[in-house]
Amino acid sequence: MIKSLSTQGLDLDILSEISSMQIRTRLTLQFLLLGGIIMIVASTAIYFFTADFRRDDFYNLLRSRAISTTKLVLDSYEFNTNRILRTGTEYPVRLPDEKIIILNYNNDTLYISDRSWELKEMNTIVGQARLNKEAFSKQDTYEVLGTSYTTGLYRFVVIGAAIDKDGLLHLKKLRTIMIIVCLVSLILFSIAGWFYSGRALNPISNVVKKVEEISITSLNLRVPEGNGIDEIGRLAKTFNRMLERLETSFAMQKDFIANASHELRTPLTSINGQIEVLMMKDRSTSEYKSALESVLDDIKSLIDLSNRLLLIARTSSESPAKPDQKTRIDEVLWQVQEEMERLNPSYHINISLDNSLTDSDQMTVNGDEYLLKVAISNLIENACKYSPDRAVDIRCGYFEKGTKVVFEDKGIGISEEDIKKIFEPFYRGANAISIPGSGIGLSLVNQIIKNHNGTINISSKVGKGTKIILLLPAIS
Repeated sequence: MIKSLSTQGLDLDILSEISSMQIRTRLTLQFLLLGGIIMIVASTAIYFFTADFRRDDFYNLLRSRAISTTKLVLDSYEFNTNRILRTGTEYPVRLPDEKIIILNYNNDTLYISDRSWELKEMNTIVGQARLNKEAFSKQDTYEVLGTSYTTGLYRFVVIGAAIDKDGLLHLKKLRTIMIIVCLVSLILFSIAGWFYSGRALNPISNVVKKVEEISITSLNLRVPEGNGIDEIGRLAKTFNRMLERLETSFAMQKDFIANASHELRTPLTSINGQIEVLMMKDRSTSEYKSALESVLDDIKSLIDLSNRLLLIARTSSESPAKPDQKTRIDEVLWQVQEEMERLNPSYHINISLDNSLTDSDQMTVNGDEYLLKVAISNLIENACKYSPDRAVDIRCGYFEKGTKVVFEDKGIGISEEDIKKIFEPFYRGANAISIPGSGIGLSLVNQIIKNHNGTINISSKVGKGTKIILLLPAIS
């Protein structure tokens, strides 16, 4: 069995490590993907903006060369549409493989710089240039510009074509550089993402290591909260608060078991002792009867204690009262008063209704009638039992959110220090030790009221009395 548990623990450690590695890998891939997308988008944008700028710059230069050449051609001789075409070989070429064609308004070619070169889409370019002032095209490696030129009453179409060798070479180099930069950046993103994710997960690893040190015997340990501001710090804070609740719960459970054992052992020891004494020798009928009455009282005390423990277990596991269970608080008070005064004739229970109650619905709450009876019975019993006059004043009223029931006595009171622990099971005030009781009553009342979505407030002064206020929400 021990070997199996050890193997299981080892498997959990391996699974935990794999899970951690998977998170780190996933974070690295996400970091790489995000950085890669940004780099690719940025590089692509830079490349296309640069290509567009190169194109515009080259076309501006081509336009300038075409207009300049046209002016030189037209100024070199007297314009005559029937004049023989000139080859234009006497004009120097400024752009790589520059081609210039000048057409008149009849689309007759007036000038061509290179007769061996043929423009395939000339008619289309000429038509667009006359209609839109300019036309752009591309033929093989040549970039072609057609533009309209007007001088006096004459309109010409000038077509310029050239190869932007330097610009295209620069674009090619830029493309190569961008690809290399992207690849190197992806590698750097992978490395940075791996170390970054490891650094980001390091606080979680520290929390996990600290949590592994915490066991049922060391609930006093706490997880380091770091700066307490970021997500991991808030997680550590939340976990520490949970540990505090667990530590308190285990301490209360330990005290509860110890106190319950003590409360159960006392009557059982008494019963056992009385029976052993009776069995030592023969007794008279009156002695047997007296002893049995004492044993019967102890048994009744055990039954009462067991019932209260069962009620605590029941109320601790139950959810708040169902909305369809409607209970009249005033009727519960009258019933409890009648039952308790019958069982304890010395008790004086005074019930009064405030003038604030104008409707029967104001005294109706959502709740379990039996449990509410138990809670009210315990409060009345405590008030009468710890008061010299055995009296309690009860006022039932209405407040803006529901029903208000006030229990007030002139008993021994409760100290401020004891009030802080008064709802703990089996806890009793220092001045109440001499009076018979189990210390379960107020704990049971508190749990019942909480299950009914209500609140209970206690104010008290030692030697002057105690005031308990129950607030129960109105029916929904």
